[in-house]
Order: sequence, then C-alpha cells, then structure tokens
Amino acid sequence: MKLSIFCYSLLTIILSVGCNTAAEGQVPKEVKTTFKNMYPKENDPDWHKDKNGNFESNFKKDGEHYKADFSPEGQWLETERRISKKDLPDAIKEKIDKDFKDYELVEIEEVDHNSKGRFYDLEFKIDGEKKDVEFNAQGSIIN
Repeated sequence: MKLSIFCYSLLTIILSVGCNTAAEGQVPKEVKTTFKNMYPKENDPDWHKDKNGNFESNFKKDGEHYKADFSPEGQWLETERRISKKDLPDAIKEKIDKDFKDYELVEIEEVDHNSKGRFYDLEFKIDGEKKDVEFNAQGSIIN
C-alpha cells in the first residue's frame, strides 16, 4: 500500500513538473530564432512556458545564470540575472540604506527590459510581507 501511494505521488510530481516545462519541440521557431540571434554562443537553454504564455529560457553566459523571456511571436521581452548588493550602483545602495533600512533584502536582479531599458528589481521583506521595488541606475524608484 505504501509503495502504491509513493508511486502515485511520484507520478503526480513528474506530471506537474512536465506540464510547466516547454519541450524543445514546443518552443516556436520565432522564439528560438530570436534567442539564437541574441545569444549566438548559447546552444542549450532550458525552456519553460510561464503563466502569461511567454517562453522563458534559462541559460548560462560567462559562467552566470540568466533568464530571458520571449513572447510566443518571438519578441524579446526581458533578460534578468541575480546580482549581489555590492554590484548595485552606489545611488541604489544609498537609497536602500536611507529609505529601506528596516526591510530585509531578499533578492536583487539586474533586468534588461525591451521598453524600460536596464533597471534593478529588488525584493524586500518586512513583517512577513514581500515588496518588489524597481530602481533605475540613478536610484529613483520606477514602479
């Protein structure tokens, strides 16, 4: 009985993970073409379809992990990578120290966006609540 419950649970996990992963054959040609034009040296991205129907590639470039998002039509939307606080522009570090000193800094991403350009997405936590704040390089909040 325990073995059948374990097998059922394992099958459920495999199926749920498989439903969120876009197999290479399911990624539209336009998406693959745009990806290859932007990242010609990257030939083995992991593809996933997000909740908005866009395609997300996870790959390494120069030893760092990146995520790039594309519309189903192949339009590049954004590319992001995690960075540490020391890699932030000084203006953002000063803003954090001044206005967010009571917040726990959970995650930092450098984002190149198709319409916003480069910005920094910081996730803070205070009193159990998460808050995303986007900064430009000059330290201004843009969201």
